[in-house]
Order: sequence, then structure tokens, then C-alpha cells
Amino acid sequence: MADPNIFFLPVGEFCRREVVTCAPDDALVAVAGVMRQRNISSVVVCEDGAPAGIVTDRDLRNKVIAGGSDPNGLKVREVMNAPLISIGEEDFLFEALYRMSRHGIHRVVVVDRGGRLSGIVTDSDILRLQTRSPQQLIRDIENAGTVAELKELHRRIQELVVHLVGTGVATRDLVRMIAHLNDQLLLRLIGLLRNSTFSDLPDGFAFVVLGSEGRQEQTLTTDQDNAIIYADDLNPAEVARIEAFAKDLIDQLIAIGVPPCPGGIMASRAEWRRSFSGWTRVLDQWLANAVPENVLKGSMFFDLRTLAGDPTLEERLREHISVRLKQDAAFLVRTAANVLRFKPPLGWFGRIRIEKKGTHRGQLDIKKAGIFAVTEGMKVLALEAGILKGGTLERLEALVAAKVLDRQLANDLEASFNFLVFLRLRSQVTAVRAGKAPDNYLALGQLNHMERGRLRLALEEVANFQDVLRLHFQLDLFG
Repeated sequence: MADPNIFFLPVGEFCRREVVTCAPDDALVAVAGVMRQRNISSVVVCEDGAPAGIVTDRDLRNKVIAGGSDPNGLKVREVMNAPLISIGEEDFLFEALYRMSRHGIHRVVVVDRGGRLSGIVTDSDILRLQTRSPQQLIRDIENAGTVAELKELHRRIQELVVHLVGTGVATRDLVRMIAHLNDQLLLRLIGLLRNSTFSDLPDGFAFVVLGSEGRQEQTLTTDQDNAIIYADDLNPAEVARIEAFAKDLIDQLIAIGVPPCPGGIMASRAEWRRSFSGWTRVLDQWLANAVPENVLKGSMFFDLRTLAGDPTLEERLREHISVRLKQDAAFLVRTAANVLRFKPPLGWFGRIRIEKKGTHRGQLDIKKAGIFAVTEGMKVLALEAGILKGGTLERLEALVAAKVLDRQLANDLEASFNFLVFLRLRSQVTAVRAGKAPDNYLALGQLNHMERGRLRLALEEVANFQDVLRLHFQLDLFG
């Protein structure tokens, strides 16, 4: 069954824009020929751009053939149904369903504010709504038998997100849904590979996802961030099979439509595919030398989450990280200092600073402006407190329970974080609808007055949180 929120979409976001039309005085035989050639069941009759009626295959059967009329002498206006049942672009989809049901028809035409034809919605289109249900998508992913099918399902996941944004689904729930569907897609791909080419793959390894994927905080710009941990007792032949599997898996993910990580953080690369002891050694090197590159890699890796394989390898690595951080907190201090580098773009009198030139003129990078500081700041506080799992909001709740953060600050931060993520996701959806690649940039001109005010307050809250980090880690002492 389709998600009920979909039925609160404006018809203009759902209708088909390509509509075959004709004029009232066109020859009926010619129009019937077009219907046969295009394999369609109806043609909308228009006068001066406005829909005046409709001719359907039922009309041809009942009014012409069954009535014994000679079609060669008929004009469209003698057969068409009029007046036509129509609906506005801004009306909700449920209203289109209601009108079809009330009038016993299979389609309604869509008109703009000036009454001109802009699209059509049919009962067949409505039936396809079930493919935009998360439950149906999960079932389809589980039943997928080829990479080509998974590629189509990846497209449908993005289509579902585009249609759900703005329908009232909470941002937190929407982001989790994206992460869950992407997880299921990846798990099915792994299953397909293990059932075919890699049926001899050993069990002593874990495929882990990192960064936003590890935190289950993905949006529409998600690329790959993953790694492999394998047991120390595997022999060279087993390690070689894992290497081949990792390379094939990443190639197939790219084929499905999941972009490669620009920074190369993928299990297909040797530096992100190590034995357990190999990972402990490299983690020790990162933690002992908190240069910016190691802070970035460590921060990405600390969000690790086992998606497939042996979860005990992840658990043991988390314990190793926890012990090392307790022995030397310098890495956490450096990580917190890095968070302060991403200052919210607020100028005098709370004015939001935007790009002044270039491709992104009039825009701001919403991730760098506020989202990054919250996710990374929450992470560093959680690591210090021994909280090693969860996403940003789960860490926030755990920090309140541990009395590291007070409840009021936590509530304000949660509201601000959710709003920033919502703006990011909505902006990405707008780009997708315009046929553009989604990114992290937000056009300030697309916000209304109230949204600008909320954005300014959210960025101010991020700045307040950075002050909390500065005091907590005594960063002023480090220059």
C-alpha cells in the first residue's frame, strides 16, 4: 500500500506533463489513428490551450462502432466527452482520486492557474504509487536478482525521497528511511555476489560503512565511505578472495549509481582494507599524530558500523579506540579544534554571509555552515564520554543522560540540526527536480522571511555549541 503522505502531494508534482491533444474540429478517424500509433487510450481536446473535452477508446467503441455510425464523416466534437473533469496543479493528489471515484472516470486533466492544460493523471498512475512505498521498495530489493534491477531500485529510492520531502514526514524519520533503504540495497548486492562469483568467500571479515552512512544520516548526495576488517588468522588465499570481492563490490556499487568517494575512502583500496591487527596499528598512528589528515581519517573511521560480516571485529576495534583515547586525549582536543574552524557564516547584526561570486553566488554550503560542526562536535564529546555508537541525535541524548550537556541546550541543538538537514534535503530535491546534480549548497533566495529567520537562529545555536566545545576542551589554552 502506498504511503498515505504521498496523497498530500500537489498534483503538479505527480502528473504526466506529456499529453497528446487535438482540436474539436479534427477528423475523428485521424485522431483514432494517432491513438493506435501512440498506443494510448485517450486524447485531450483543446481550444486556445484550454481543455474542452476528451476522446477515449471507450467513446470510440460505444458512440461510434456500437452505434453503427460512419467514423469517416465525424468530427471530434461530435464524440468527445464535455465538459471535462479537471483539477488544479496545486490541489492534492487525494482530490484527484476523489474526483475520479465520484464521476466514475479513469483520468482527470490538470490545469494551471490560468485554466490552460498542463498535465494528466490516470488511475494507472495512481496504482504505481505503491512502488513509492518504503515497504514495497524493501520487498522489491529483497527479490532483486540482478545488478540491473538494483540500479532501477536505487533510482526509485531517490524518486521516493523527492516525493516525500514536504509531505509532513519528520526530517529525522526521512533521513533514517534513506539510510535503511540504502543498507538493504547494499546487503542485497553483497548477497548476489556471495551467491554467485564469491560463494567461497571466507566468513572472518566485516564490511563496515563509515561517516554519514555509518551514522545513518544520509541524504541525496551520498557517496561511498566504507572499509573492510578481516581476521588475523586468514591465510593469503582467503585474503586474496576478500580483496577481489571488495573490488568487485565497489565496481558494482558504482554501476548501480552510488558514486565513488572523492577521497578514495573505499574498501577496494588497500589502505581501507586491513587485518584487525593492521587496523589497530594504523589507528595507533593516527591517534598518536593528530595532524589534520589523521584527524579527518580518524573522525571518519570512528563512525564505523558493520553492515555485513562478523560484528565482533568492529566491537573489538571500538574497544581499542576507547582505551587509546583514555590514555591520550590530545587527539580529541585536536578534533574539537578542527570543529571550531567551521564557523557559521554570520556577519554583523546576524546577517547570513553568502558566496559573492562564482558558480555558487548567492548560496551557502549548508554542511560547512552548520551541519558539520554539530555532527563532529557531538562525536568528539561522545568519544570522550565513552559513547562509541549511534548517530548525532542518539549521541546527543546519551550526552544529556551522562550530564555532559544540559537538556535545554540539547533541545535547541536538536531543533537546529533537524532544520539545517531539512533545508539541505529540500535544496537537493529541488536540484533533482530541475535535472541538476544535488549538492550541499542552499540558495538563500529560495527561503521565505520566516525560514531565513529560523536559519539565522539555527546558525547562532551552532556558534553557541562551538563556544561550549571551546570551554569544555579549554581550546583557548592551545592558541
